[in-house]
Amino acid sequence: MKRVLFSMVLVLVASLAFAQEKSVKEAKSIANSPKPDFKRAEQLITGALSDASTKDNAETWNVAGFVQKRWSEEENKKIYLQQPVDTMQYYGSLLKMCQYYLKCDDLAQMPNEKGKIKNKYRKANSEAIKGELNNLINGGVEFYNNNKSKEALEFFGMYIDIAKHPMFAETNMLKTDTMIPQIAYYASLAANRIEDFDKVLEYAPYAEGSKEDGQYAMELMANAYKAKGDTAQWLATLKEGLQKYPDYAYFFGHLIDYYTNNQKNDEAMQFADEMLAKSPNNPFYLYVKGYLYHNIYSALKVEKKNAEASAALEKALEFYQKTIDTDPNYAEAYSNMGLIYCLQAQDYSEQATADINDPKYQQDQAALKAFYEKAKPRYEKARELKPDQRDLWLNGLHRVYYNLNMGPEFEAIDKIISGGN
Repeated sequence: MKRVLFSMVLVLVASLAFAQEKSVKEAKSIANSPKPDFKRAEQLITGALSDASTKDNAETWNVAGFVQKRWSEEENKKIYLQQPVDTMQYYGSLLKMCQYYLKCDDLAQMPNEKGKIKNKYRKANSEAIKGELNNLINGGVEFYNNNKSKEALEFFGMYIDIAKHPMFAETNMLKTDTMIPQIAYYASLAANRIEDFDKVLEYAPYAEGSKEDGQYAMELMANAYKAKGDTAQWLATLKEGLQKYPDYAYFFGHLIDYYTNNQKNDEAMQFADEMLAKSPNNPFYLYVKGYLYHNIYSALKVEKKNAEASAALEKALEFYQKTIDTDPNYAEAYSNMGLIYCLQAQDYSEQATADINDPKYQQDQAALKAFYEKAKPRYEKARELKPDQRDLWLNGLHRVYYNLNMGPEFEAIDKIISGGN
């Protein structure tokens, strides 16, 4: 009885396998007909792609790719016939064609029972894929611009996956295709939009060949590591980015922020000195050096080390001035110089006499006024350079105009703070 049942199972399996093989042939025939029913062809081949009897056959995936290839061709033909085109179907079929042909190639590269590889699909399929690379980019752009970042990632990512695939190893597409860095950046950008940080880390490294796109891709890599909580890799990526793209402020700025936020002022200062040694006239590096002394002042004030704090402010002023000397339009440096003069006025007022009958009173008031007079043109320059960035000058000018008894100017600033224009 067991033998009979086993024989019946064998017959059933054989008949199912035959049915799926028949579906593969029928799907190809339908796609190749003068009036193809692509939905029917897709339905037939989809079943074969998941059936145990046919899913590991290269021919199954080759036909699946062929169905999608023909479908995209028919949609493309409508453009010339001035007929309505299903754009999403067109791009979707191109993407599936590439996916299926790559899978076909993987299976076709497996040795047969004699240990030989006979891949009869590679030449034709690689040509078909190469002919549609530009349209993969177009598809990605189409979806990305319509805020469909998940779909855009599939297209841009497929472009890079194709370049990495053994099918294109002979042409060394990763090195010879000049579009790779840009498309890799697009892929990582789309992945970042949907917070797929693993995909960012997968594709962003391929953008490093481009100076323009590479720096932004590495920024996305750093953000991805930070989002994943990998502080060590985040820091390593920031340092690598700084070495590769020293003129891009993102890497240096975030490293300095990390050091200062973690009370590692000595390390931050050493790092800033190393960068200034390489590029002594870089305004951003000079600005950061001033910013670090500015931070040191705050820490020393908390520790009530007033003399050392005062010296730190003088060094901050020195480097902010050097920043302005190299870049006269550096609004942040002007703003911070204004703030320092106000801080010096505040520190001086702690020791100044408040007794109007004291002979030293007038002298102290004149000294205080001098600090605010120094602050005034710095804040006003920051306002001139960046009128829309009010945090650089609004409160500072409010304080300066008040202490200099500049009535009309004070009222104008007060009106802005109160919600006026």
